[in-house]
Amino acid sequence: MRYFVAVARHLHFGRAAAALHIAQPVLSRQIRALETELRAELFRRDKRSTELTDAGRQLLTDAEPLLAAADALRRRVARAAGGTDRFVVAFMPGLTVTDAVRALRDRHPGLVVDVLRTGWHDQVDVLHDGRADVSLLRLPADQRGLTVRPVLTEPRVVALPAGHRLAGKESVRIADLAAERLLQDPAAVPEWRDVATVAAAPVPAAAVEEKLEHVAAGRGVVVLPLSTAAFYTRPDVTYARVDDIADNQVCVAWVAARRDPLLTEFAALAADQPARQPAGSTPPGIGAAGS
Repeated sequence: MRYFVAVARHLHFGRAAAALHIAQPVLSRQIRALETELRAELFRRDKRSTELTDAGRQLLTDAEPLLAAADALRRRVARAAGGTDRFVVAFMPGLTVTDAVRALRDRHPGLVVDVLRTGWHDQVDVLHDGRADVSLLRLPADQRGLTVRPVLTEPRVVALPAGHRLAGKESVRIADLAAERLLQDPAAVPEWRDVATVAAAPVPAAAVEEKLEHVAAGRGVVVLPLSTAAFYTRPDVTYARVDDIADNQVCVAWVAARRDPLLTEFAALAADQPARQPAGSTPPGIGAAGS
C-alpha cells in the first residue's frame, strides 16, 4: 500500500522507486501484485505518462488513513511492548487540560499521562498517526473516523494592531472586518468569507505567535478564540470581541475504532472540568488599545 501511495503521488514509477529507495522493477512487481489481489487496474501507463484509474483514485482516498492507522497501531504496540502504560492528551493553544489530566492520574496512579501541544493543522493528525490518544479540538476540524464529544464553547475575538481604526472598541461586528485582510484560512471564519471585500492572505506557518507578528506589523487581522487571545498577550496587539459570529466549539476526540475505556473516562473528566482559560483572564486590549 505504501508503494502504491508513492506511485500515486509521483505519477512516475522511476521517481517513486527512487523516493522509496528500491529498484523500479521491484516496485512494478509489487503494484502488479496489488492489482491482481484487488482485481482492478490502478494505473494507466504508457511511454509518456502514468495516470490513476477511477479504482486507483478510490484506493488513494482510502489508503492514506489506513496507513496512518497502521502507524498509530505500531506506536501503541511498541509502547505496550516497552512496558509503559502511557496516555497522551493533545491540546490546542489557549486550552488548559491540567485539571482533567490530574484527575486521570489520581484515578490511575500507575498511568503516565503526557500532554502534547498541537495547532490547527495537526490537531486531528496526532490522533490518526498515534502520537496522541485523545485531542482537544477546536472546530472546524475533519471529524471523519473520530468519536467527538463537546466540552465547551467560547466567544471569538479579532486581533488588531494597536494603532488600528477599531482599536479600543470592546466589540465589533463581522461587517466591520469586511475590508480587513484575514491572515488565516477563511474556512476557519466563514462569516468573514461571506462579507469580505478583499482576499485572505493566510500566513503559511500555523503558529499563533507568527500570525500575531503579522498582525502587529499591520498586514491584516486574525480571529481567535477568547482563551487563545488571553494566552497570547502583547503590547502592540489589541483584541475586540466579534459579536455576531458563532462561538468557537471545543471538543474532545479520539479514533472511533478504539475501545480503550480510558478514552471515555477522560472525555467525561474533560466535560466535568472544561479546558478553559483561568477565571477572569480577559486578554488585555479588549476595550483598550493595547496594554
